[in-house]
Amino acid sequence: MFLQKQLDTDALLKWCKLLEYDFFRVYSQHLILYAPPGRVNSSTSTKEKESQLPQFRKNIYTKEVIDFILESIEYKEKTKEQIISEYKIPKTTLHNWIKKYAVGNKAKTQVSKLKLNIK
Repeated sequence: MFLQKQLDTDALLKWCKLLEYDFFRVYSQHLILYAPPGRVNSSTSTKEKESQLPQFRKNIYTKEVIDFILESIEYKEKTKEQIISEYKIPKTTLHNWIKKYAVGNKAKTQVSKLKLNIK
């Protein structure tokens, strides 16, 4: 099964259940991350159909995607400008991620290094 070029989705689903890992998430995250921007329709008819209720945008960035992007900045694989242009992430969102997650990641790595030195 490992050497096959293709794997049936039924078999993959069984492996997902057996290993308790979502292999489909890898593919769906790739689609979300590299999807082209949506088409903007400037007609007024769509504005009339919109609800008056507030619209909430679902968070499309998972922790894995955020970690991947922050690691590429941390290891200097890409600059912030490259990430913003390539992944179409707003600049404020990227800076908020850096403030929120990068500090926590540095603290975790320092703690793990200390644990390794103690043992």
